[in-house]
Amino acid sequence: MNDMWLDANVSIRLITTEPPELFQRSLRLVERADRGEVTLRLLPMVVAEVIWVLRSFYQYPRTQIAELLLPLVTRQGVVLEEADIVIAALDRMAIANLDFLDAFLAETARRRGGYVVSFDRDFRRLEVDWVEPE
Repeated sequence: MNDMWLDANVSIRLITTEPPELFQRSLRLVERADRGEVTLRLLPMVVAEVIWVLRSFYQYPRTQIAELLLPLVTRQGVVLEEADIVIAALDRMAIANLDFLDAFLAETARRRGGYVVSFDRDFRRLEVDWVEPE
């Protein structure tokens, strides 16, 4: 099977459907993955970049980003690295209106153990052990 590592721009085309030609090419790739011809691999860092572009350039709200990304990252033929943490972080991002990276860091610490060390007090809203540097 052919592994292909997705860049953020392909995911962005699938979500925004813009420009139409690049959307169609991206869609054909995903359909190949649906048929088992290729495996599309996706890194958490790429998911973070997709979210950043959708927030900053396209002005999508966090809830909409999570709703649009979840079907892609859970799609058959797409292998998302650290999927359990990424999916939980997307959920937290939408529900708690947090930055994805903060939600990802909190989920990682919660699942793997340890503290989040940050000056960002948003971590108080999360179920995670959090401290500020002293």
